[in-house]
Amino acid sequence: MPPKKRRIVALTGAGISAESGLGTFRDKGGLWDEHDINEVATPEAWNKNPKLVLEFYDKRRELCVKAKPNEAHFALAKLEKHFDVHVITQNIDDLHERAGSKNILHLHGEILKARSVNDPEKLYHIGGKRIKLGDLAPDGHQMRPHVVWFGEAVPKMYEAEDIVREADIFIVIGTSLNVYPAANLIYASAANIPKYIVDLNELTNVKYKNLTHLKGKASERLPELVDTLIKDLNNTK
Repeated sequence: MPPKKRRIVALTGAGISAESGLGTFRDKGGLWDEHDINEVATPEAWNKNPKLVLEFYDKRRELCVKAKPNEAHFALAKLEKHFDVHVITQNIDDLHERAGSKNILHLHGEILKARSVNDPEKLYHIGGKRIKLGDLAPDGHQMRPHVVWFGEAVPKMYEAEDIVREADIFIVIGTSLNVYPAANLIYASAANIPKYIVDLNELTNVKYKNLTHLKGKASERLPELVDTLIKDLNNTK
């Protein structure tokens, strides 16, 4: 039997998709400069004005369909030839899938899918289609975007923690670990494994052993890291 591949777990955030033209929420010029979180991305917003919420996510869905994976997405997919790679993403786009990654867990949902307001378990792939008031799921209830809004539980967190615990290498890409509860995932990783953060921003709240900050664009720094990891792996064979 071939030897078991080492496991790399990658946690990706808005920064990796920003380089594909998808605006981030927190950075200057991001989506929250145009929209108040409380008006478009909470259960209360949905109850108050579902039409506005649907229109907001329709626009995001349209941008997602037009966007293309960048070199960072392709670099992660390249790793799968050499490692057991698991991608945990905070992003709701499908750029990892289109770049070729196979094992992807979406913490905050998927913009190209919808679900009934009555049943969060049954998902419907809608691609780039819009969701309008009156669009009903097969169970007869209104469809809503399959996204986790602020104030809602993140149902896949426990699954994500289990994946991270088995990591031999942990890589954080496009997030400075300020979004919770996802930011806590680094603390689920073993203390003695190598950890990398690839992000443009300074780290202000992360103190962890064996942590290397590769400051810069994900599309530039991540391919460099991937090549180094593959080279190191080949040198140990």
